[in-house]
Amino acid sequence: MQTSRELVNSLLKRENTDRAGLFDTFWGDTLEGWESQGYPLDENGHRVDPVDHFGFDMCGVGGWFDILPLRGFWEVLEETDEWRVTRNGAGAALKYWKHRSGTPEHIDFKMTSRAVWEKDYRPHLLEVDRKRVGIEGTRKALAKRREQGLWTFYGHVFIWENMRQSMGDMCMYESLITDPDWIHDYNRVYTDFFKAHFKLLIEEAGKPDGIWLYEDLGYRNGLFCSPKTLEDLILPYFRELVDFFHSYDLPVVLHTCGGIEAALPLIVNAGFDALNPMEVKSGCDVLRFAEGYGDRLIFVGGMDARIFESGDRDLIRSEVIRLMDGMKSVGAGFLFGSDHSISTNVSYADYQYAVEVYREYM
Repeated sequence: MQTSRELVNSLLKRENTDRAGLFDTFWGDTLEGWESQGYPLDENGHRVDPVDHFGFDMCGVGGWFDILPLRGFWEVLEETDEWRVTRNGAGAALKYWKHRSGTPEHIDFKMTSRAVWEKDYRPHLLEVDRKRVGIEGTRKALAKRREQGLWTFYGHVFIWENMRQSMGDMCMYESLITDPDWIHDYNRVYTDFFKAHFKLLIEEAGKPDGIWLYEDLGYRNGLFCSPKTLEDLILPYFRELVDFFHSYDLPVVLHTCGGIEAALPLIVNAGFDALNPMEVKSGCDVLRFAEGYGDRLIFVGGMDARIFESGDRDLIRSEVIRLMDGMKSVGAGFLFGSDHSISTNVSYADYQYAVEVYREYM
């Protein structure tokens, strides 16, 4: 019987598109809420990992090293029973809910000019720092999941998400236009930083089966900036990092939410091997994407999360079948999953049902 690792590798190599894989992500609050709906716990009372419970074919095992200039810096500025405001190692103050998931509110940013970047933050990123990288824990996680036959990956954000959490949206968007030299310098420093620290992780913790990069380039109505701006200021560094991973024979999945269709040619030209999640409410359509780019990308996700949330079993079933049959008909490599994680509006039983239908048609 084919292992998950063999399945995903065969999809990436276009050797077999007759079988689809399975992968998804969940809000932490969702899994917590599902415990009262029958989600299983292990003998120690801990929640069973959804990778194991649902039989996902992909599994993250590492990455996520500290990328902020001031390593390990975390200052609490304000706190209540409901939320906490903290300042991170890039000087950004962000407000987080304490007891539920959510995107942090932007409060304040110190990195508001190239001069501040060069004086206070850039110097901390120029050398490899082993303390940033969890080598031993990653080695153990990789060995465990490799033994299970899963397709393993290291994950991280890259320059786009990093700029947003460091400069803030307003400063970043303005600087794309008013100070592109700063953007280039920022991206140059961080691309070298990512390559050096991923090299350390790969060569000392072990080589996974692939890489996931998380860069939300769009929102509900389209891209955050023009394709031309992406092409000039961002994509050269994407291409360089993808080429770096390819030098280790590691395929790269790009996770990018929002309406990203206008950037698809750039994503393909940057060398990405797979795309996730194809957010339907933002105008994405995995079947349309597969018709145009199925010879160069495989697709992970694509099922409208609102269908899961509907609780309508007939609708869930028909949509799963439509996607499974549609992707098979165009001969595209596919791992079934949601287009934007599984929210607290989805019941455990309805998600189980969707997975059951997937298995009928996989």
